Amino acid sequence: MFDPFFHTAHVSRMVLALGFLTSCPLLAEDYFDETQVTTLFAFDHVSIPHAQNLRLEMRVPKKHPNNPVLRRGAPGTPDAKGVQFYGSVLRENGKFRLWYVAFDDDQKNKLSSARWRAAYAESDDGVNWVKPNLGLVTYAGNKNNNLIRTEPYPLGFVNVKVLADPEDPDPARRYKISTHVYFRQERRLGTLAPFVSADGLTWKMEQPVTTQKAELPTKNLVLPPIHFEPAGGLYKWQGQFYASGQNSMDATRPYHGRVARAYRSPDFRQWSQTSSVSFTRHSQHTLLGPGRSREGEQTHEGISVWNRGHVLLGISGIWHGAADWKDVTIDLGFVLSNDGIHFREPAHEWTFIRRGADGEWDQGGVIQGQGFENVGDQTYLYYGAWDPRHWEEEPLRGGVGIALLPRDRFGDLVVEEAGKGPGDYQLPEITSEFITMPLGVTVGQAQHFYMNADGLGPEARLKVELLDAQEHPLPHYSGVNAAVVSHSGYQVPIQWNGQNAIVGLPDHVRVRVVFEGAKNTHIRFSALYVKPVK
Repeated sequence: MFDPFFHTAHVSRMVLALGFLTSCPLLAEDYFDETQVTTLFAFDHVSIPHAQNLRLEMRVPKKHPNNPVLRRGAPGTPDAKGVQFYGSVLRENGKFRLWYVAFDDDQKNKLSSARWRAAYAESDDGVNWVKPNLGLVTYAGNKNNNLIRTEPYPLGFVNVKVLADPEDPDPARRYKISTHVYFRQERRLGTLAPFVSADGLTWKMEQPVTTQKAELPTKNLVLPPIHFEPAGGLYKWQGQFYASGQNSMDATRPYHGRVARAYRSPDFRQWSQTSSVSFTRHSQHTLLGPGRSREGEQTHEGISVWNRGHVLLGISGIWHGAADWKDVTIDLGFVLSNDGIHFREPAHEWTFIRRGADGEWDQGGVIQGQGFENVGDQTYLYYGAWDPRHWEEEPLRGGVGIALLPRDRFGDLVVEEAGKGPGDYQLPEITSEFITMPLGVTVGQAQHFYMNADGLGPEARLKVELLDAQEHPLPHYSGVNAAVVSHSGYQVPIQWNGQNAIVGLPDHVRVRVVFEGAKNTHIRFSALYVKPVK
């Protein structure tokens, strides 16, 4: 049985009066960091495997009114032609840091790969961005630009996924990049190039490399010499690094077209020669035949990952193929994984972020960046744009946009009302409830539990009970001693017998949640958090 890994984060300030939970408005700094606790999302049927009379409803994010929040530069700048956000956003020490690919407008440069460079931007709020003058790389005769320094140089970057790795004992390797570069065999092929950095601005490959026409020599490949586009994501899971990307060959099963694939490394130096197919869509089990790799519904460019401790949330590309490029479009889907390798959709063939209409900045196609941040009462999801219908014409391209959700509310469990309408067969009253997987608990360590739910009130309550691994109720935390949550909020503390910090639990517990009250159909449960107290 899997034991979630717990960390300590600071506790939100709440008002507790007369045994009832009353939340005061939370400021951004009042929320604990949900990436450092165990989160059980409504849409995760591994974490919440047992339910009755409940229905999952996924939420569609809204696009930020200021999109794109990061735009192309003026003519003659490194990103005048394109801001390609196969990139990353990290939030560190109160500042948002963004890495992206800059595409210049120097059409006289015959080294096409050399026109793609890694660039950097910063923000205090995640919405208003500046491109700092880093002074690290010469472009157009001077160093007045926001390009990060990468050695070897030049080497064309098609994407830049950045991972902070504070666990690495070597300060020079605290940041890691996986990028898609090119190498040559009979034709130009994509591959992975790993870089490390002490500060996120000056990077180097760990082996000495001399590039050829801004591409990687075949002798310096860390992966097998096949076409692989690691544009999706970079993440760490149970001690292994994973680079997620796209290719359509060398699979043990005959999938059609683009599939999400991952290579792995124990140390970011030596990479596996075997890989895993992470995600395919249902239609990809039907082969369309030779010469039709562009057609059909496919999975585009791997998976960008938000590591939430014991579950990975991901965004993947939904490729709508066609016989001609002029008809190809791309949306974004939502996936998750509980083992770090295999991803699945919580809702079949569901579109998470839709491409913009013609004339909008994100028309034709949207692409997944690895940028996920909870900011105040909202979740920011950063994404990019690429219109595949006109790519051969080298149009202006890209930018960085934000899609918004209420904080951590990707999807909700709600009471199922089917069979209760006028004229329907009237079903007997059924309890609406769910029971979680067994959660690992350090014996003797106190635990805090929190609820993320909406629609609660005196007649719309969530009763919360604790059970052992075999689902026997724990006497002090069930029945008449059950906790009752009747106030909406993103991080509402759950109290048993007037206590927040729960001690004396067995090494594994389950949580049972019952939707109660005459207006229980108003309840929308989004997530449950478990946080240890040290």
